[in-house]
Amino acid sequence: MRTLSYLPVLALLTLLVGCPGRLTAAEAAEAVEESSIATQSAALMGASIEISTDFTIGGAVRDAAAEVRAAIESQLPCAEITLEDATLTIEYGALPGYCSYRGHTFSGSHSIEVSRNEEAAVVVHHNWNELSNGRVSVSGEAEVTWSRVERSRHVVHELTWTRLRDGRVGVGSGDRTQRPLDGGISEGIGVDGSRTWDGESGRWDLAIDGVEMRWADPVPQSGSWTLDTPFDKSLRLDFERIDADTIGVTVTNARRSFEFRVNSVGAVSRR
Repeated sequence: MRTLSYLPVLALLTLLVGCPGRLTAAEAAEAVEESSIATQSAALMGASIEISTDFTIGGAVRDAAAEVRAAIESQLPCAEITLEDATLTIEYGALPGYCSYRGHTFSGSHSIEVSRNEEAAVVVHHNWNELSNGRVSVSGEAEVTWSRVERSRHVVHELTWTRLRDGRVGVGSGDRTQRPLDGGISEGIGVDGSRTWDGESGRWDLAIDGVEMRWADPVPQSGSWTLDTPFDKSLRLDFERIDADTIGVTVTNARRSFEFRVNSVGAVSRR
């Protein structure tokens, strides 16, 4: 009789926390939520990097920095820019005028140092202080390398990001290779590599396998991720564009899968 009396309690606990190793809907939703915020921060960082790549490879670093200044002034008249040697310091929104690029409207500050400009290797250092697009804010640094012959660039970063609507914070690092999509760099980028961050629930480790991203999207539009979670489960996230405003995300582990939709501002819902 005592054993029978425990059965309703055990059943309730199973419903609340799930079977051991079994992915719950709450865990899957948390994975998509965290991934979306991390991706939005990377997209904002990436757009600010992209605007600083328009210069002649092989010239003096000071000349390259001057070309970057001219490129930013032509695209973002809102930016107040100071140039010293090969380093630019930028305050977005300090001047009147247009302040949007690749689907992001910038505010905050950004410094860019061209430290090497040779045919075989270009190295540019970035620092951000509360760079924001109105949805997320990022602070941190990155080193970006590429060459004239390579159609890809290598980005290594350390970053802190905040989702502005609720103050949710992540702190992490990444090592990624980026390449233009078939439609060109203006369409977006393909990404391979890894990211690691500490979020609200703990530590997340992400392996990125051939994803494609448009600049303003909160998650990739195709490809897959492998995500190790704070709740000791390894997940696969597969991405598929549904329409211009919506991307489908399927979250799977060895025992279960869930489907979600993520809209253009990063809101997550079950499919």
